[in-house]
Amino acid sequence: MSSNEWKKIKLGDSLEALIDYRGKTPKKTLSGIPLVTAKIVKNGFIDEPNEFIAIEDYKGWMTRGIPQVGDVVLTVEAPLGEVAQIKNINIALAQRIITLRGKKRLLDSGYLKYFLQSSIGQQRLKERETGTTVTGIKQSELKLLEIDCPNYETQQQIASILLTLDDKIENNLATNQTLDEIARTLFKEWFVNFNYPNADGQRKHSEFGEMPESWQVGTFSTIANQVKTSINPSQFPKKEFHHYSLPAFDIDELPCLDLGETILSNKTIVKKYSILFSKLNPRIPRIWAIGEIDESISICSTEFIGFIPKKLHYYSFINYFLKQSELITKLTGIATGTSNSHQRIKPSDLLELRLSLPNEALIKQFDKIVKQILEKRFQNIQENQTLKCIRDILLPKLMKGEIKI
Repeated sequence: MSSNEWKKIKLGDSLEALIDYRGKTPKKTLSGIPLVTAKIVKNGFIDEPNEFIAIEDYKGWMTRGIPQVGDVVLTVEAPLGEVAQIKNINIALAQRIITLRGKKRLLDSGYLKYFLQSSIGQQRLKERETGTTVTGIKQSELKLLEIDCPNYETQQQIASILLTLDDKIENNLATNQTLDEIARTLFKEWFVNFNYPNADGQRKHSEFGEMPESWQVGTFSTIANQVKTSINPSQFPKKEFHHYSLPAFDIDELPCLDLGETILSNKTIVKKYSILFSKLNPRIPRIWAIGEIDESISICSTEFIGFIPKKLHYYSFINYFLKQSELITKLTGIATGTSNSHQRIKPSDLLELRLSLPNEALIKQFDKIVKQILEKRFQNIQENQTLKCIRDILLPKLMKGEIKI
């Protein structure tokens, strides 16, 4: 095949291995071999596994083969079509997950990943989907799926271009996680353990026990105001809004870009340097720190409660106060609702929360350090948005051969 020639090949004819798991679920452990489930494969990446199986059970578990670095992970049911690539060996596959390995010199596994992610690949998966209540794709149908391929070297070049973008996105996500952990640790040391700079030994008794002499007891409303201004985006049908929604947060903390005519309910205005707190299911914390934005086009779901600091230097303190694991546990206990999946916290419950307030100088010092962390996280998120736009423009063009390598 020449460098400009493309052909269609059936997936089943171009695989070196297709690995799945079928059988009884083994006992889960607290550590061991990470278990990859359908729910943690999303948006091109595999989230950190939180389930494991014992090392001694591993080979018995993966009787149909052992996944390798570079294998393509595909969810075949609930949901169908989430795709990622394995970067670490020693993982176990749960049900509804398979791995695919292309034959050398015929189908590059990296190219296969991006083809399945493309609109063409997703459409062909959907065309072979079956089921009513729970839909998915049978392996017999998957093997008949046609892949559009250039020659092997061109496949590798296409995968390399797209992988460069994905690697940068993944690095930004990892950096943000590290930055967040640093700020959480600093908050705990200064405002929970009282190991802050120039701490004196003076203490006074309060409802929170012993606290530094210069601190006061207050409520969350002492440092934050709720944003209540709403807008009906459908009144501006051709205006593009940055829409901060729960699904958008869960995917990558990037707002969706939606035209007003597609948004059918009122939304809350998002202010710069505000913090969005999801009132739905507080046991799953969704806390979104907003940086410099255009307020005229920024809106959020009414499932978010927007808070703005009463003084700008409260911004960092508010964000990491709301991220405390002890606070999340407390809010989960007072949430109301008819089912566990639809528990909600009231804005008034948050505003009435009592807390120990440090002196102004200490809050300013914390904000001076941590605001740089939050701004860097926000910049990384915005950069990821740009990188994903570039990738999403390139992907279909590369898969159709419209861009020559």
